[in-house]
Amino acid sequence: MDARFTAEQEEIRRTVRELLLKRSGPEDVRGAVRTGEGYDTALWTTLAEQLGLPGLALPEEYGGVGCSVTELALACEELGRGLTPSPLAATALLAAPLVLALGADRQRDRLLPLLATGRLTAALAVPGAALATALALTGDNRGAWAGGGRAGGVQARRSGDGWRLYGEVTQVLDGHSAGLLLVAAHTGGFARSRTLIYLVRAEAAGLVRVRQTALDETRPVGRVQLRDTPAELLGEDDEADVPAALAGVGDAAAAALAAEAVGAAGRALERTVAHVGQREQFGRPIGSFQAVKHRLADVYVGVQAARSAAYYAAWSAGVRGERVGGQALAQALEALRTAAAEGVQFHGGLGFTWEHEAHLYVKRATAEALLLGPVHRLRGRAAELAGIFGGDDEEVRG
Repeated sequence: MDARFTAEQEEIRRTVRELLLKRSGPEDVRGAVRTGEGYDTALWTTLAEQLGLPGLALPEEYGGVGCSVTELALACEELGRGLTPSPLAATALLAAPLVLALGADRQRDRLLPLLATGRLTAALAVPGAALATALALTGDNRGAWAGGGRAGGVQARRSGDGWRLYGEVTQVLDGHSAGLLLVAAHTGGFARSRTLIYLVRAEAAGLVRVRQTALDETRPVGRVQLRDTPAELLGEDDEADVPAALAGVGDAAAAALAAEAVGAAGRALERTVAHVGQREQFGRPIGSFQAVKHRLADVYVGVQAARSAAYYAAWSAGVRGERVGGQALAQALEALRTAAAEGVQFHGGLGFTWEHEAHLYVKRATAEALLLGPVHRLRGRAAELAGIFGGDDEEVRG
């Protein structure tokens, strides 16, 4: 195994970083989150049309670049450094891979070229707070997380040649602004209870979307209400193995999101190291104190270990097919939480102010753990998949 990045991969990292240094500084981020979409649409156009980020991991036949999850993870790491808000995670990590995995040929031909160029953004709507479960990151995703035939969640029923959806999803990444929604809905009643994925266009009748107040404004979420809303089944028929597709998408997405969290953790550490080199106490920089050096050294080790885990998970998802994304995500989220917390502490009173950026990293760490974790459940699931807890279940052995 050659762990070195190729010249092309290094070029992707360099190009994205240079662009974001120019157009996604702290004030740019603050301005972007106040827009209706929650991100800078002009910057997104540049990232999508000029750099091709949404299509990095999509096949060339659908207008993508044909790269692997590794290239996408490197781009996500750079976006994470400055907490740049964008629909990349919702569109390229969750929605587009599902269309590729489950979509009929006509659906792939129609949607993937638009998603690859960023002209169409998409979001995955999963009922309740079950996104991590649906993606098989914190547990088995063959349960009743989409409604289970009972009240709640999103329900689907046939209507002529199409489908109608009913229900509400409260926390959808970019759900308020995406041009296409992939909605996980329960159908079949008790006799053939199952979860399927449906396509809902932004202009569909009976669709009501509202942006929600979020802990992390750089990760905008929306509430989606479906009131007898017409929808199109994703795929040729209703016999697709949706849980397996979601698990595959979830592992690759977790690897890329781990890289994004590592980028944020690394940047938080860089800012802290720079600050302790300038802040003086007792006539000398506090960074010269041994206790401070030890604490920051621990943070550095955690960030580097998480970075290695994220890179391996991304490479593994593209080459070996192992499901280690959740484990990498757990390590990255813990590294981000530690780096953000220590950053606030070492910035002193300045770190607690609204005007400083330190609190943004704390919010990202907390919000990501709530959305995709918590960390101990991510690790518990990884242990199950690795067979650490024993048992004869084939799915647990991965």
